[in-house]
Amino acid sequence: MENDLRHKVIGASATTCRFILAVVFIFSGFVKAIDPLGTQYKIQDYLDAFGWGNVFPDFFSLMTSIAIGWIEFCLGVYLFFGIRRRIAPRAVVIIMSVMTPLTFWLAIDNPISDCGCFGDAIVLSNWGTFWKNVFLLGMAIFLLKHRKQIFPLVTVRLDWLIALYSSLYIFCMIVYCLHHLPVFDFRPYHIGANIGENMQIPEGEKPTEYETLFVLEKDGVKKEFSLENYPDSTWTFVDSKTIVKEEGYEPPIQDFVMLSREDGEDITEQVLSDDNYTFLLISHQMNWADEDYMDVINDVYDYCFVYGYPFYCLTSSSDEDIQKWMENTGAEYSFCMMDNITLKTMIRSNPGLMLLKKGVVVNKWGNGNLPNEDVLQGPLEELSIGKVNRRSFVLQTVIVILWFVLPLCLICYMDLYWERRRKREETMEKI
Repeated sequence: MENDLRHKVIGASATTCRFILAVVFIFSGFVKAIDPLGTQYKIQDYLDAFGWGNVFPDFFSLMTSIAIGWIEFCLGVYLFFGIRRRIAPRAVVIIMSVMTPLTFWLAIDNPISDCGCFGDAIVLSNWGTFWKNVFLLGMAIFLLKHRKQIFPLVTVRLDWLIALYSSLYIFCMIVYCLHHLPVFDFRPYHIGANIGENMQIPEGEKPTEYETLFVLEKDGVKKEFSLENYPDSTWTFVDSKTIVKEEGYEPPIQDFVMLSREDGEDITEQVLSDDNYTFLLISHQMNWADEDYMDVINDVYDYCFVYGYPFYCLTSSSDEDIQKWMENTGAEYSFCMMDNITLKTMIRSNPGLMLLKKGVVVNKWGNGNLPNEDVLQGPLEELSIGKVNRRSFVLQTVIVILWFVLPLCLICYMDLYWERRRKREETMEKI
C-alpha cells in the first residue's frame, strides 16, 4: 500500500513538472519566435557584456535567436504530448543548467537590465529570473529522473507528425515575423499607442530619483563620491555610474527625441502634436539596412509630397552613412537623429515605416509589407491604412492559437480513431 501511494505521488509530481515545463517552454519559445530581431538584440547585449560584441557577426546572433526560439518551442511541445521522452527531458536539463548560473551572474553583476527570457511580454528582474530558473531546473531534474512516468498523449503512429507540424509552425512564424512585424507587439510603440501620453508621468506619481557617483583614485586608493562631497583636484577621475536613489514611476517611453540633422533642432513636440498624418521611416543603422525596398519607400515619399504629409527618416547613423544612403537611394526627405535603442524598440525592421497622427501610432510596416502605389490611392483619411486597426489582442491570440491547436487536435483525433479501430479489430479476431 505504501509503495502504491509513493508511486502515485511520484507519478502525479512528474506529470505536474512535465506540464509546467511544457507551458513555460512553449510560451518562452513562442515570444522569442515572434520577435526574432528583439531576441537578437538581447543576445547582442549578452555578447557585449562578455566583451565579445565585435567577435561575432550579426548573422550569428540572428541565427542563434532563431534557433533558441525554435528549440524551446519544440521541446515544450514534446513535453506536453509526451513524445521524444529520452531527448526532451535531457535537453531541458541541459538548457536550464546553462541558464541558471548565467542568470545568477546577471543578478549579481547586473550588466543588462533583464535576461529577455520572455521577450517584452513579461519582464522579470534579474533576481526574479534566477529564482525562476532554480525552480525550473529542480523540476527538470526530477522529471529526468522519473521520465518513465511521462505518458504519451498520442501513439508512436503519429508522434512524428506532431513533431513535424510543430517545427513547421514555429519556423513559418519566425519567417513571417522577420519579413513583416511581430504578430504581437508588447512594446510601448504598438499600433494605437499614444507616444506623447506614454512619455508623461501621471499626476500624483513621483518620478524615479537617480544619483551619479564618481569613482576617483588617490595614492592607489579608489573611492566613490557624489556631487555633494566631490573632492579636490588631487584625486584622479576613474569612472562614473548612475544609480537609482529612490524608486518611482517610470514612463513607458523615455528617449523619444527627434533632432533635426540640419540644425539640431528638437522637433519632437511639433511632430507629436501635429493634427496631420506624419510618416516616419526608421533605420537605426543605415549601413545594415536593406536597400531592396528603396523604390517603394521613395513612392511613399512622393505620395506624401503630393498630399502634404510630413515625412522624416529617423536614424542614429553617422553623417557618412547617411550621405551614402542618399547617394544610393536618391533620398530627398529630411533626416532626424534619435537614440539607437529607441529606434530598435519602435519597430523590428531595418528599414521600417510608421504612421503617426497627433502622436498616435496609426500603422506600422516592416520592409516586407510596405504600402505601395496600389494601396496609396487617395488621401489617408479615405484609406484603411489611415485608420487604427482595432483588431483586439484577444482576437489576434485566438487566430494564432487556432492555427496551431486545430491541426494538432485533428492529428490527435486521427490517432484516437485509428487506435480504437485497431482495438476493435483485435477484439473481433479474438472472438
